[in-house]
Amino acid sequence: MSSTESTSKTTSDAARRERRRSNSLLLALAVGFLVFGAAAGALYYALRPEVLRIAVGPPGSDDYKVIEAMADAFRSESRTVRLSPIKTDGAVQSLALLGAGKADLAVGRADLEMPAEAQTVAVVRKNFVVLWAPSVPAGKGSKGKRSPKIKEVADLAGHRVGVIGRTPVNAALLRVILSAAGVDAEKVAVTHFGTEQIGEMARDLTLDAFMAVGPLDSKITSDAVAATARARGEPKFLDIETSEAIALKHPRYESEEIPPSVFNGDPAWPGDKVETVSVSHLIVARKSMSETTAAAFFRQLFAVRQAIAKQVPGAAHITKPDLEKDTELPVHRGAAAVIDGNERTFLDRYGDLFWFGLLLLSGIGSAAAWLRRYLNRDEREDNTSHRKRILAMVSSARTAESNQELLTLQSEADAIIAETLECYDDGAIEEEELAAFGLVLDLLSNAIAERRAALQRTSFETIRGAATGSTLRG
Repeated sequence: MSSTESTSKTTSDAARRERRRSNSLLLALAVGFLVFGAAAGALYYALRPEVLRIAVGPPGSDDYKVIEAMADAFRSESRTVRLSPIKTDGAVQSLALLGAGKADLAVGRADLEMPAEAQTVAVVRKNFVVLWAPSVPAGKGSKGKRSPKIKEVADLAGHRVGVIGRTPVNAALLRVILSAAGVDAEKVAVTHFGTEQIGEMARDLTLDAFMAVGPLDSKITSDAVAATARARGEPKFLDIETSEAIALKHPRYESEEIPPSVFNGDPAWPGDKVETVSVSHLIVARKSMSETTAAAFFRQLFAVRQAIAKQVPGAAHITKPDLEKDTELPVHRGAAAVIDGNERTFLDRYGDLFWFGLLLLSGIGSAAAWLRRYLNRDEREDNTSHRKRILAMVSSARTAESNQELLTLQSEADAIIAETLECYDDGAIEEEELAAFGLVLDLLSNAIAERRAALQRTSFETIRGAATGSTLRG
């Protein structure tokens, strides 16, 4: 190989190595951006607030006010869960939206028809059934003490009951109570009154009893009892003596007691505790909601409950569902995990994803290594050809006729060594390939050294022989 050809080849190899180095840099940048993008995407997905649609109505109701205040509290404190209230005409429509998958949460009464996959997350409040009858004259034209015509639930047969609230579930609940007391519900007439018609209901002399369903501190119930007392005389509160039987047959209801004086202190209304039943207003979610999301919502709800109660007093009634009671609606596993203290840890929830991520990174690393080897295939081929060239140079060194030839071989070997080390520094060849290169280089070094020594011996013997001949001739 001539000097010009060697220089040209060296220049070409240097340019090619520079291109390979640029390609390797671009590859490293591409892999870096890929990993960074994946990490940034995963971080954004993990930290972004999850927005839950919650159906509640009607607007202006206690439930709507509580949920609206809850949404504001979640939003102002930058929680991991945010709420987006969906206005509805009432609980029936709210539950329908949940069942259709158009809402993630819904507020509804437990005795309404629930979607098949609905599960309880929290209790918004308990509504107590309050049944009472007005006092009437003991006899026609009597001016004596007034006494109630209705003294117990069984006496309601053949009479008319005024029910506060236009929702049909109140009338359905009354039928359950009447049936449990052995009264034919068809023999009891029901008239519904809106919450704004309490005065009209109190003045309706065709009514023999009244019914309200709401929290014990409900202003509507207290106002209704007071209005009927002013118009019809002292109220007689009716015990629902079959409340425990009702709760056993219908797990959606619970047996409760109304404490004395809860509606009025003087005179005491009621004068003694009254046995009754209650039905809860619930926040329900679909069973398919993830345990993590339900648990996060549950924790946030009870973290802001006191703050919400300062704005909307009704929020003070929010309670945790009772896991020990056998109810028709099971408690969502996310809420149950927080209540029991069995919430899964970060590794429990994301351990599989963590290991999958490691495998994915390992796969990306392997793919990058393969691509790098593919891009550096020319350098590896050059390294192989260099080894073959050095092996050929070993034979040339052993048959060299002069030191000049050995110096030429050594100079070529130096160039090959420099190029090989540059390739190794660039990562184009591996350490094992460099070790193989070192073996053949040792062979060449030994061959050059041995041949140089042999040439020196030959030269010395030639000089000595010439000197001896000159002496003999003299």
